[in-house]
Amino acid sequence: MFKKILIANRGEIACRVIKTARRMGISTVAVYSDADRDALHVEMADEAVYIGPAAASESYLIAEKIIAACKATGAEAVHPGYGFLSERAAFCAELEKQGIVFIGPKPKAIMAMGDKIESKKFANAAGVSTVPGHLGIIDDAAHAETIAGRIGYPVMIKASAGGGGKGMRIAWNKAEVRDGFERARSEAKSSFGDDRIFIEKFVVEPRHIEIQVLADAHGNVVYLGERECSIQRRNQKVAEEAPSPFLDEKTRKAMGEQSVALAKAVEYQSAGTVEFIVDRDRNFYFLEMNTRLQVEHPVTELVTGIDLVEQMIRVAAGEPLSFGQEDVSLDGWAIESRLYAEDPYRNFLPSIGRLTRYRPPAEGRTGNVVVRNDTGVFEGAEISMYYDPMIAKLCTWAPTRGEAIDAMGRALDGFVVDGIEHNVPFLSALMKHPRWREGRLSTGFIAEEYPDGFAPMKPDRQEEATLAAIALSASLIETNRRDGFADRLRAASAPLREHWVVKTGENYVDVRLLDGLVTIPFDMDMAVEGENRSVITDWRPGDPVWSGKVGGRDITAQIRPVLNGLRIDWQGLSVTAKVFSPRHAELDRLMPVKLPPDTSKLLLCPMPGLVVAIAVAEGQEVKAGETLAIVEAMKMENVLRAERDLVVSKINAAAGESLAVDAVIMEFA
Repeated sequence: MFKKILIANRGEIACRVIKTARRMGISTVAVYSDADRDALHVEMADEAVYIGPAAASESYLIAEKIIAACKATGAEAVHPGYGFLSERAAFCAELEKQGIVFIGPKPKAIMAMGDKIESKKFANAAGVSTVPGHLGIIDDAAHAETIAGRIGYPVMIKASAGGGGKGMRIAWNKAEVRDGFERARSEAKSSFGDDRIFIEKFVVEPRHIEIQVLADAHGNVVYLGERECSIQRRNQKVAEEAPSPFLDEKTRKAMGEQSVALAKAVEYQSAGTVEFIVDRDRNFYFLEMNTRLQVEHPVTELVTGIDLVEQMIRVAAGEPLSFGQEDVSLDGWAIESRLYAEDPYRNFLPSIGRLTRYRPPAEGRTGNVVVRNDTGVFEGAEISMYYDPMIAKLCTWAPTRGEAIDAMGRALDGFVVDGIEHNVPFLSALMKHPRWREGRLSTGFIAEEYPDGFAPMKPDRQEEATLAAIALSASLIETNRRDGFADRLRAASAPLREHWVVKTGENYVDVRLLDGLVTIPFDMDMAVEGENRSVITDWRPGDPVWSGKVGGRDITAQIRPVLNGLRIDWQGLSVTAKVFSPRHAELDRLMPVKLPPDTSKLLLCPMPGLVVAIAVAEGQEVKAGETLAIVEAMKMENVLRAERDLVVSKINAAAGESLAVDAVIMEFA
């Protein structure tokens, strides 16, 4: 077994590998760029080596620097994680040449499966079911349009070297093919240094289901069940689960056996994932094989009990698998939510900055529920514009799917992240979405259920009552604490007010206390809009997480002080609550509402990013839907289009400029 390995990666996956290596008694070496000097993976590793500037193209993507770090530290092997150099056959080959073990597949398998065009040709030859498409090189947008017309719309435009949703576009007509081809090729070139594009038929109502395989150097190959990865945005996975709520045992077995056959055909070694598109009738088509560890691997670990990173290390060290296919079983259900630094209320645009508060839920087993959080950040860390916007991967396991979803909802409600915008509100809302809970999924789920984007949710009557009860309990606890201060001026023996009105957002909720005394821990009966509810909590002022029971129901919510009130975040809801006496509530109803400023004649930069192109000129007339500018952030190009017919009166930015959020790019007449 290895004594020392180097992790050629950063963030949560580097931390994840370090944890397993530490448990196996293996020393670890981290590498870091200028942006990661104080990163968590650097702190966790036994040694750390500086490899260059913040840009990945000058640090994490330079194979020579990784190899030099191995030689300087005596690392015997390299675990690449995912992304960066993880699927570069040349990197793997150079490591072997230098006598350093690559903890992953051999160059032959990477070359055969790592290129999407070549992998489909290989799969066809091996008898694997594939999606109809054009596997040759596409010269230009006109050529792409011709091919798409021959295949039949809709089509999927993909970068051959792509991954992580980059360099991918769906086109429903000729115009979208031309635009999608140019955008996909541009993203592919900047992200992967390879602008080759191919086109295939887009399966309507598709599910994205993948099979985890594990193979050693002795010819043993097993599959470890499947993962449902259909909840995606911009072809980027958002939430995953294992097993799939859609597959039956017959289909699972067929997909698994086909995946094993493909792995054997390329003499695969290590952990790998065979991805399929599955239609409504459970017909499945080979999509690609990822010759690396997947981001969503924790859900497979939770339902199988197998540490995939450990198996990768053991296989790379020459050990045979210690179990066979008959030993693999799926136990319970696991859910993974990817926490991203992005604003769900602004079409999920990236957000960067410092984590002023970062308090994930406690990990471990509580009753029948397991909570796991894979992360590479800490309170005070900075989310950089140079890398992927992932903050953490929150996972829950429970005996059944419903219990796992409920556990995830509670864990998300208690996951405190301040300082940046993040997608926790969306993930929390997803956990209670009827279609998600029923398992009626497709890769178009987010676009279909949120066609106009994810807007702030409005509470229903029952939710308003719960929010009002939380707000009043917090207010009473805060008042009780202040009344205990020795120097506080207050009326002697002032009775506790019985009647209150709580404003939750725009509505007013009537609450009457049925007990005359505030106790700590808080335990009080209330009549909320005439319905009796008991409220129990041990919340203390200053704690960002309120947990307890309202009407006998377990509740976890987040509380943040705002001017004259509280902001409560719960199950995707974000409501400002204010507690009034009945008279003050009457007066509050008379207060004017402050309207937001009119920005209809401005194009604002929706996120911190780099201006790739300005597509119009001053004085130009533009039709609704036409491109105004392209802004790149976190490796993704964002096309800003005109929302209406307009005339450009002034342009304030130029290509190559870095802009802050809400910077004015151009003005309209």
